[in-house]
Amino acid sequence: MISLRGHFDGDGTFYAYKDSRWKNSYMYYLCFACASEVHIRWIQQILEVRLGIKGHITKSKNSSVYQLKYAKKETLKLVSKMYYNQHVVCLSRKRLKIETFLADKAYNHARVL
Repeated sequence: MISLRGHFDGDGTFYAYKDSRWKNSYMYYLCFACASEVHIRWIQQILEVRLGIKGHITKSKNSSVYQLKYAKKETLKLVSKMYYNQHVVCLSRKRLKIETFLADKAYNHARVL
């Protein structure tokens, strides 16, 4: 998962938002971006084989960039593999963003409901 973490640090993102359709519902995604469809599909295939997660690939009509997105449970599985201990080499601001969201009391309260 070392090279995957490097790809995420360079061309990945994590975002979350409260879904207004349901009370106490949070959506969150871990995404990889790449201009190469072949490369992004290769990442998807490797993660499906190794972790049993599929994700989905999107591409805007106005963009040449493909995004491989993982939601909720798949994101948690990826995060646990990429940051398997506190000493892994990574871009700390991205790791902190994810850890801060996952530790948030409002998010954790919503998960229990």
